[in-house]
Amino acid sequence: MVFGSHVPTVRVDELSDADFLLDVREDEEWHAGHAPAALHIPMSEFVARYGELTEAAPQDGRINVICRSGGRSAQVAMYLGQQGMDAVNVAGGMEAWAVSGRPVVDGAGQPGAVL
Repeated sequence: MVFGSHVPTVRVDELSDADFLLDVREDEEWHAGHAPAALHIPMSEFVARYGELTEAAPQDGRINVICRSGGRSAQVAMYLGQQGMDAVNVAGGMEAWAVSGRPVVDGAGQPGAVL
């Protein structure tokens, strides 16, 4: 991933249920708790699995990238921006998501927790 000086961000409260969400946390974090409709591609596998994102992401929509607190997702959002995609980092990550009262489910679809 490429580091940059400025990454566009969005706050959790600015997202709607219809917005596309990409979760780049690792498998253990994802299985403990994630946003129900998010697409999961771990940052460690991101380049190899990039095609999954291009197939799933809206063609004319924004990709909202999320991790635990915002560091990894900022790197992925920057990379996607460099590829010409409309991507933003979700400020505060899944920690902010959970604190705001948004749903978090585990790998079995039951109430989850953010690691």
